[in-house]
Amino acid sequence: GKEVLLLMQALNTLSTPEEKLAALCKKYADLLEESRNVQKQMKILQKKQAQVVKEKVHLQSEHSKAILARSKLESLCRELQRHNKTLKEENMQQAREEEERRKEATAHFQITLNEIQAQLEQHDVHNAKLRQENIELGEKLKKLIEQYALREEHIDKVFKHKELQQQLVDAKLQQTTQLIKEAEEKHQREREFLLKEATESRHKCEQMKQQEAQLKQQLSLYMDKFEEFQTTMAKSNELFTTFRQEMEKMTKKIKKLEKETIVWRTKWENNNKALLQMAEEKTVRDKEYKGFQIKLERLEKLCRALQTERNELNEKVE
Repeated sequence: GKEVLLLMQALNTLSTPEEKLAALCKKYADLLEESRNVQKQMKILQKKQAQVVKEKVHLQSEHSKAILARSKLESLCRELQRHNKTLKEENMQQAREEEERRKEATAHFQITLNEIQAQLEQHDVHNAKLRQENIELGEKLKKLIEQYALREEHIDKVFKHKELQQQLVDAKLQQTTQLIKEAEEKHQREREFLLKEATESRHKCEQMKQQEAQLKQQLSLYMDKFEEFQTTMAKSNELFTTFRQEMEKMTKKIKKLEKETIVWRTKWENNNKALLQMAEEKTVRDKEYKGFQIKLERLEKLCRALQTERNELNEKVE
């Protein structure tokens, strides 16, 4: 509303309708330039969205790889635990067997006691080595788990960053749709204003035609009177001179009115041409707007699909 008022005030400051039409054409050219800029911004945003989608697919692949690595690490941890259990059971079994052998050896073979003790010491050293290896393997597993946790935190941060970028793209798309709507509203207002001016000029032209017809009737009346006065010309020279002056004034007025009617007729024809051009340009703009709507619907579908995929991936990660 404010822009329309400012436009009306600017047009009222102009004196001739040609200047008004020139100002309107300039305003319309500015609106076309704004719509082209909006189209360029739309293309840039579409490219950014495609890049974001590619990065999202890349991150999804990395996340799946991380999940596979985690599953492999868990399987390795289970195998190590089983190996430790089997080693403990074997050590216990060996200790029992050695205890029984030692008892039998002490009962029957007192001589081989020293050898059995040496073997027991060797087994103790072997068990100590196995315990040390188990401790080192546990520490390595802890380090791997910590690295995996850090990796998951980094992936979550990257996902949040991509979600923010997606929100920015959605906001920019909404802004461009709003700009397109505002441009359409401005175009509609200017078209209504031009139609109003055309109807006013048509009405004035009709009034001028009526005035021309009335003046012609008056001229015919004066011509009749002039013919009557010619019969009485000899009697009243003074009346003749006054009548001639009035006739000259009326002829001047008629010429002036004819010129004004010609000017108004040309203005009316120019306004009609401008309206036809505006109608053609409006059809072109309507086609472009439909194309924008189709592109926006496709972008909204892509955004919904991406959001559903993101939700499914988050559920899988959880």
